[in-house]
Amino acid sequence: MSPVRIPSREEYLLLAKVAEEAERYEDLVAQIKGLIHTYGTLTIEERNLLSVAYKNITNALRSSWRIIDSLEKLESSRMAGRHSKHQVQLISQQRNRVEYELAEVCKDIVKLLDDYLLSTAEPGEETVFYYKMKGDYFRYLAEFAQQSDRSNYSDLSLAAYKYAYKHALAKLEATHPTRLGLALNFAVYYHDVRKSPERACHLGKHAFDEAVACLNESSSVQVMRDSMMILQLLRDDLVIWSGEMQRGEPFVICLFEI
Repeated sequence: MSPVRIPSREEYLLLAKVAEEAERYEDLVAQIKGLIHTYGTLTIEERNLLSVAYKNITNALRSSWRIIDSLEKLESSRMAGRHSKHQVQLISQQRNRVEYELAEVCKDIVKLLDDYLLSTAEPGEETVFYYKMKGDYFRYLAEFAQQSDRSNYSDLSLAAYKYAYKHALAKLEATHPTRLGLALNFAVYYHDVRKSPERACHLGKHAFDEAVACLNESSSVQVMRDSMMILQLLRDDLVIWSGEMQRGEPFVICLFEI
């Protein structure tokens, strides 16, 4: 019996890129997990692929949940008779199914971070990147969890974001795309989960103003491009949140994050 051949790092990466191009994100996750289990730490390119995979899977599920939740509320508002009640129950079952799938994906990436990636992360950008991811996926769990679990997930998300942000302030430049992306998503957390546009605006504006003050031509073209894109998203969110506070409007789930 011939020994089992272990794929090389290059083979895992090639198949991961093929999966990304084909938009087969579950396959992409499988290839990056194979890399982690075989070779341990990830390169910048590999961890970006990991992020792309889970982001696309969860984005699709979050979008599905919002559509089904809206349909359920619409059907409930015009419910009349046994037939309509049955329809609402069917829609509710579908929403619960999506919630379960979303929770499983989020818990999967958090476990991967806790079991493998956080313990081996280098100080600086890598540590901020992974703790930001942990905050993001606990935030998604907090958004859609049942009331009994929501507070716990919210606290876990906050702890991860705080650790990442403190580390980013100490280790990364104000214009670093990873630091800016963290500030954007941390502000979204305060708006969407904590329902505090005031704190979201405070954090977002501080990050925006610091980055703008530090922008210079010495940065690479790619870094400048990435930073400017995130600053635009941050500015868009700040405009929306400020308008909500001025008009006293109810808070809506933010669409501008990375």
